[in-house]
Amino acid sequence: MKTTKVAKKEEVTRDWFLVDADSKVLGRMATEIANILRGKKKPIYTPSVDTGDFVVVINAEKIQLTGNKLADKMYHSHSGFPGGLKSITAGKLIEKKPEDLIRKAVKGMLPKNKLARHMLKKLKVYAGSAHPHEAQQPKNLDI
Repeated sequence: MKTTKVAKKEEVTRDWFLVDADSKVLGRMATEIANILRGKKKPIYTPSVDTGDFVVVINAEKIQLTGNKLADKMYHSHSGFPGGLKSITAGKLIEKKPEDLIRKAVKGMLPKNKLARHMLKKLKVYAGSAHPHEAQQPKNLDI
């Protein structure tokens, strides 16, 4: 009887992927990015090991949201002090920090554990089309 091979952290080879967010729908793009960060598309996928790849997202300011989400979707943060709740709409968040919108969407699709923090560090998001990761020669990913 054969046993299932469990990936080790040292055995994992990581690739770099480039995603252009220009006119892409946020949720559909975030699910694909989360799967790549987790390594679910690799044959050596192991849930307890970070087998994922690096993802560079450019043009985050040109992301699309369907329906009325630009005006209706709210993002909340709390300082921990009484009255410390701050809320911002998705439309204002795109104007202020478009990188955070993609990062929050992908973070919500990752598992809620310590491993997710390591996976999220492999996500690089930039508002414009320029990025400092040309040396890694990222492959274009069509979503």
